[in-house]
Amino acid sequence: MKFYSSILTSMSAGRSTRQNVRMLLRFMLVLTAMVVAYSAIFHFLMAWEGREYSWVTGVYWTLTVMSTLGFGDITFTHDIGRVFSIVVLLSGVVFMLVLLPFAFIKFLFAPWMEAEARRRTPRELPANTRDHVIMTAYDDVTAALIERLITYERDYVVILENPEQAGLLSDLGIRAAVGNIDDPQTFRNMRVNNAVLIVATNSDEMNTNIAFTVRELNETVSIVTTADSANSVDILTMAGSTKVVEVADLLGRSFANWTMCGYFQANIIGRFGELVIAETPVINTPLVGQTVAESNLRQRTGVTIVGMWERGRAVVPTPDTEITKNTVILIAGTEGQIETYDEVFSLYQMFRYADDPVIVIGGGRVGTAIAKRLQERSVPYLIVEKAQRKGADPNTVLGDAADLDTLKKAWIEKAPAVLITTHNDATNIYLTKYCRSLRPDLQIISRANQDRNVSTLHRAGADFVMSYPLLGVDAIFSFFMHQDAIMLVEGITLFRVTAPRSLAGLTLARSGIRQNTGCSVVAIRSEGKLIINPDPLEIIREGSEMIVIGTFENERKFLRTFPKK
Repeated sequence: MKFYSSILTSMSAGRSTRQNVRMLLRFMLVLTAMVVAYSAIFHFLMAWEGREYSWVTGVYWTLTVMSTLGFGDITFTHDIGRVFSIVVLLSGVVFMLVLLPFAFIKFLFAPWMEAEARRRTPRELPANTRDHVIMTAYDDVTAALIERLITYERDYVVILENPEQAGLLSDLGIRAAVGNIDDPQTFRNMRVNNAVLIVATNSDEMNTNIAFTVRELNETVSIVTTADSANSVDILTMAGSTKVVEVADLLGRSFANWTMCGYFQANIIGRFGELVIAETPVINTPLVGQTVAESNLRQRTGVTIVGMWERGRAVVPTPDTEITKNTVILIAGTEGQIETYDEVFSLYQMFRYADDPVIVIGGGRVGTAIAKRLQERSVPYLIVEKAQRKGADPNTVLGDAADLDTLKKAWIEKAPAVLITTHNDATNIYLTKYCRSLRPDLQIISRANQDRNVSTLHRAGADFVMSYPLLGVDAIFSFFMHQDAIMLVEGITLFRVTAPRSLAGLTLARSGIRQNTGCSVVAIRSEGKLIINPDPLEIIREGSEMIVIGTFENERKFLRTFPKK
């Protein structure tokens, strides 16, 4: 009922709609007058022929003749009556079979559909809309961001210039609105003054325009823009962007950080005050084959394994979880403890392939970022490119990476790793399978441009897969949540909560947090003191702050099991 009433309200709001309704009513009055007149003439002619019928029968005869049904149970016997029947029939064809459907479609059905379309893809949000995220494009990054916002029950809207595309998204359950993203009125209609974040993932030029447009209306709202070119960062900042995300650069650094050669260090990905979270692959270290308990990392280095990334699957480990060569572990500790871990385990990876170059397939922005990071680590590399680029890296091998001769020129027989960075997932899957068939022992890291291809790349033989949209979403969402939540890897989040009253006075071991929710407490702040990797016998005090790690589902279970009030 709410659905229909909202459409009727929308239909009755416009001036043209009211005019349409008046026109339809006039037509119906004319049609009704014709039926009444024909029924009266029917009675007169039937009386002239010596027959009597009720008024209901007269209306019945008129409607059957005008609608061309003509049951034939009531007919005239004289020619004058038959001529009258022909007149009624012809007028019925014109009014009931032609004009009535046209009037219904034009004055009722079409406005109804327009009202329904406006409801699905509005050009203006309700006046009471607030604390929402406004996105100016729908792409892989914003699609993943929408899923994240829905998980955290945050309101959002996507602005699209094409009404048809907006309608399709609405049919999929995505809140979309229609408007020109460079028009200030569009952002007024989207209640920009009540929004908490603007996310622009268009071209660098359009993002600059959007930032200027929004800043004219609101000087304080946070604006996050993506940048395809490093040269655009300063321009976007000057235009008003609060944060500029270089997804290609993030992707390139992640590729290089997970490449196992040269001087290798754990990559710090999050901080909560003194608490540091880092990620590191364990391939070639003694940790491979051990369980979390057997690794004894807490006693050896002070860090704790708080999460794992196992061939595209996020895991919050238990003491019995096994560490494999394909595992990327998330470790928590102080900065000094992370350095201790590096001192102990980087020796197993340090200069393992001192003279053999890493192969980077694709010399675009991602490939360039990888090369820059590898240079910082003094790791040799060769970039495979099909065509010569202007200002290309001198360490470039020209040719098709699917051609064995090209790969031989890039030292495929001795390369410690292949990093596949093309924009086409089908190409990445093919090259991953091809390289794996050539070198079963090779470390392969591949790029996924769409989330649905992550698992396929793992099945093709990739040791690690870097998701372009998810890296962008992690950067945007971590900024949006400020320090209340940090995305560590896809599927695992670090979040901060005030200790619920139901847990006050209990030790961590007795709290049932891990058993009931799957989450782990990595730090507790109480009375101004931060306890990192607390002992299971640590008592939870009322009002203390807990830093907890878990998957999205684990986090939802925690918030349901231990509500704030």
